[in-house]
Amino acid sequence: MKPAFVIEWTPAFSWEIIAVLALAAAALIGLAAFRRARGTGWRALAFALLVLALANPSLVEEQREPLDDIALVVIDDSASQKIDPRPTQSETARRHVLEALSGLDATEVRVVRAGAEAGEDGTRLFSTLRDALAKVPRQRVGGVLVISDGQIHDAPENLEAFGLNAPLHLLLTGEEGERDRRLVVKNAPSFGIVGRPQTMTITVEDLPGGATALARVTIRRDGSQAEEILVPVGIEQEIQFALDHRGPSVFEIEVEAGPRELTLANNRAAVVVNGVRDRLRVLLVSGEPHAGERAWRNILKSDPSVDLVHFTILRPPEKQDGTPIRELSLIAFPTRELFEVKLDEFDLIIFDRYRRRGVLPSIYLDNIAKFVDDGGAFLEAVGPTFATPLSLYRTPLGRVLPGEPTGAIFEQGFRPQVTDLGARHPVTAELPGAGDPTQEGGGPSWGRWFRQLDTDVRSGQVVMSGVQQRPLLILDRVGKGRVAQLTSDHMWLWSRGFEGGGPQAELLRRISHWLMREPDLEEEMLRASVVGGRLDITRRSLDLEPRSVEVTAPSGSVTEVSLTPGRAGRASASVVAEETGLYRVSDGSRTTLAAAGPVNPREFEDARSSADILEPLIEESGGTAVRLASGDLPQIRKVSATRNRFGRGWIGLVANREYVVTGVEQTPLLPAFAVLILVLGASLFAWFREGR
Repeated sequence: MKPAFVIEWTPAFSWEIIAVLALAAAALIGLAAFRRARGTGWRALAFALLVLALANPSLVEEQREPLDDIALVVIDDSASQKIDPRPTQSETARRHVLEALSGLDATEVRVVRAGAEAGEDGTRLFSTLRDALAKVPRQRVGGVLVISDGQIHDAPENLEAFGLNAPLHLLLTGEEGERDRRLVVKNAPSFGIVGRPQTMTITVEDLPGGATALARVTIRRDGSQAEEILVPVGIEQEIQFALDHRGPSVFEIEVEAGPRELTLANNRAAVVVNGVRDRLRVLLVSGEPHAGERAWRNILKSDPSVDLVHFTILRPPEKQDGTPIRELSLIAFPTRELFEVKLDEFDLIIFDRYRRRGVLPSIYLDNIAKFVDDGGAFLEAVGPTFATPLSLYRTPLGRVLPGEPTGAIFEQGFRPQVTDLGARHPVTAELPGAGDPTQEGGGPSWGRWFRQLDTDVRSGQVVMSGVQQRPLLILDRVGKGRVAQLTSDHMWLWSRGFEGGGPQAELLRRISHWLMREPDLEEEMLRASVVGGRLDITRRSLDLEPRSVEVTAPSGSVTEVSLTPGRAGRASASVVAEETGLYRVSDGSRTTLAAAGPVNPREFEDARSSADILEPLIEESGGTAVRLASGDLPQIRKVSATRNRFGRGWIGLVANREYVVTGVEQTPLLPAFAVLILVLGASLFAWFREGR
């Protein structure tokens, strides 16, 4: 406790009344002095005592408890602080500062760690400092010591908003004269049309600058084989590419290390471009008019992304009934144009109940088989003639068909079933109304079909079955393309709502999208994405054996993550994504990439350590910047508010000498009894002098 004495005035009347009385007394005393009356001095003393008594002075003794000054130590934990030798320098400085501050009298130390969660806005240190200052009285803050590389991206223009009347000192990590190379991605598209040329612009920069040179840039798409190009340093370079599938495509771009490389973290960038299809061109050839023909047409025409060309063979060549040629059709069947000249312009070809009748020569059917081998998509919905010698299987197109007809036809009611394999295949997994066959009464709820062509499977995967568990829907990969075969022509019953109908439109959509190699319908798929600071991993496979995946973080560390099995052949996991950059996930056969954070992280725009950003604030506060690479750690001392706040080899904290009053004792200086005696005594002396 430190006592403090203060004289306090508590007047009996207002100061105006006391002033009037004092002036009146002064006038009377002045008149007496002018007449040279005896006893004037004693009268003046009596009046003065009366005025003082009315003012009522008292001696106030305060019991004061001194408050410690607060020293804020702000430690930068951002990603750029992990560059060697900055972590060692930062930790050494932290220990030195805390030890030095512990030796100062009346000093409270508060450590604030900031910047660990740097996002698109880079290192946000002053927002954390503002929160820390809001918890303490500003008049108690003796100083702020920042341990950082100086790359702080939320520095204010001045300290006025912080209300800080204390020095800001920077203990600067990093080395003098650092150099760095970085990769900048500009004008990268967020989406693009599949098959159309796209452009992104990149720039390789050497900081702080220098002679123009060539740098080798490596580009990988979806973890595939790398492509290398030479790029002039400091000059924008355009990269042309085309998307080959719908959905996200991840481009990993990396530039080789520079002559004096500070960090490789800004030598890499990840660009995610979402592919969208302009129009899906479909050729539908119906071998004959039948009840399901319009159902196929209606489903395909209802999709706005489908450009449909539909031909129906109404009159086979062998039919001779004398009908004039001009009345047979509006236009002639352009076989050569469709199946030779413009065949490659289609994305999907569908044959519905087609049979050999001489309309399409074998050379055109062979062209379709080559179209599939080269990456095209083909779907056959068979009819009754599939079991006869007129089947497409007996043509050159038969070599790409996965099912071989046995000649048997089942003419009975049955409900299509999803096979065990189909329950994991994305085309048929979790179809609406499929039910759960593993439970009693868990069969499909959709309507029956009444015809199926028996087929022996040569290749491919059976995802739906019908009568006697015989193949109903077969999916296969042929060459670079894909083929689907439906061994019934009664799917149209679902679209008519027979016995409640079924998911005909959804099933056809999935089949066509699988044939078009849409990523969402790949049966063997590995996908990863960073959402809300977590890396979400999903693996879909027809293989029942559980697997784990390897996750490679942007820093290069590898972690094995076990996947939790789920429904429809999926297994998933979620792990914390602490680092900003590109994560690589691999299950041994497939690799996928996930980008965390922005394409060009602000944190690594310039990773060189520098005090330039904080220099205006340091000068405003009277602080200084000390580079730790010199090895001489500064001493810390306390100084008064009017002295310099740093010097050679030392930095200072302001001694604020703040206190809190814990008690008050008040003693009157002119007690009423004493004033009465003094006034009466002075009056008697005045009367005595006047009477002589």
